[in-house]
Amino acid sequence: MSYENLAGRTAVVTGAASGIGEAVAVVLAAQGARVALLARRRERLDAVVEKIRADGGQAVAVAADVTDDGSVDAAVERIHAEYGAADLVVNAAGVMLPHPVDDGRIDEWRRMIDTNVTGVLRMIRAFTGDLLAAAAAGRAADLVNISSVGAHLTFPTYAVYGATKAALTHLSATLRSEFGPRDVRVTNIEPGLTATELASHIDDAQREFIDGMVDTMGALSAQDVADLVAYVGSRPRHVNLRQIMVLPTRQA
Repeated sequence: MSYENLAGRTAVVTGAASGIGEAVAVVLAAQGARVALLARRRERLDAVVEKIRADGGQAVAVAADVTDDGSVDAAVERIHAEYGAADLVVNAAGVMLPHPVDDGRIDEWRRMIDTNVTGVLRMIRAFTGDLLAAAAAGRAADLVNISSVGAHLTFPTYAVYGATKAALTHLSATLRSEFGPRDVRVTNIEPGLTATELASHIDDAQREFIDGMVDTMGALSAQDVADLVAYVGSRPRHVNLRQIMVLPTRQA
């Protein structure tokens, strides 16, 4: 699929070592964007960058941890040195660790909050100047946050994860009031069941729950979500797709 208006743009994608982040990086590069891929797993990033370059795209691997201020600051310096200012930032890094709240797993709560909410805020702080400058110069400028249908729907043991995604959805909506008047677009994408590595980080009982839902309803692919990101970024700069909920057809 081909999208206009993406060639020549400079994109930053977090969580780019796998899943939705990787798929977003690949599709943006295929459309002519220069893409900085951020994630903690350097070897995996290098493999994705090699794939993009082999297909004729431009990409750079930037090992970074969105939960660490210094790591994000160093990533910004590296990206600016390689590609200059960014005009498309995609927050796709996320952690899903479902357990009953009465398990009291504070360490997991902190990890989800620091990645899914504070990590996004770190990236926004890091690249707000770039986005505002691009918009002021008359170019398209996009902030795209990957939230979840879990921001609205409730699932047993997913209370904290859902709360982080609800926070991200509300953050995105509120940022529209700050960035929209300055011509920076903010888009919040809420995927339903999606086949990614998120489920690989949970225990067997929780994985069986997800597998059962997938067997019943099917699942989106990471590519499905990546196509939406590309579509959003390719719209004329006066058009902002504010919020998109995307579900497998059978998911209510």
